[in-house]
Parts: sequence; structure tokens; C-alpha cells
Amino acid sequence: MNQDRFYTLIPDGARLSLRVTPNARTSAIEGPELRADGSCALKLRVTAPPDKGAANSAVIALLAKALGRPKSAFTLHSGQTARSKIIVVAGDSAQLAAALDAL
Repeated sequence: MNQDRFYTLIPDGARLSLRVTPNARTSAIEGPELRADGSCALKLRVTAPPDKGAANSAVIALLAKALGRPKSAFTLHSGQTARSKIIVVAGDSAQLAAALDAL
């Protein structure tokens, strides 16, 4: 993954690296964050609790709205029970890159 971007373009979409804070006061995309290991992740806050996948569903809904994509285009690749997550978004890579750069 490119260290200055929180996403990697793949042939059929993009792979996003996220850092999620559940139980927040408001749901919001805070923007890219540089991690201690030098990698980059998109920092998100969601109001949903980390219980029975509620926070994961809230993350997908927040990203779907921000990127103008249907929720069905998002797949949680890893981090089902962790704050660090990898989500794959299906779609045109060039369009996704433009939308992700605008976040």
C-alpha cells in the first residue's frame, strides 16, 4: 500500500485501510491519519456500538453515502472485530480514486 494514501486501487475497485472509533457522539469521516508504522488509514467515527456487527454496518453506510455508491459495493475484507479494518469497494477504479481523494 502506498504510504501516503489510505487506499490501493485494484482491477475492480479499491481497497481501503480504515481506523474506526465506535460509540462516538456523531458519525463522521475525519480524514487520513498517518500510523506509527508509517502507513496511512482513513479515520472514521460511528455512533454504533461494536456489537454484533453494528459498527461495521455503520462504517459501510457512512462510506457508501460519502462515495455515492450502494452499500452492496462494499465488502469487509478484514478486521471484523478490530478497530483497524480493510474494506474493498467494487467499481471503476478511476472514479473511486477521484471520490476517495476528495474525502
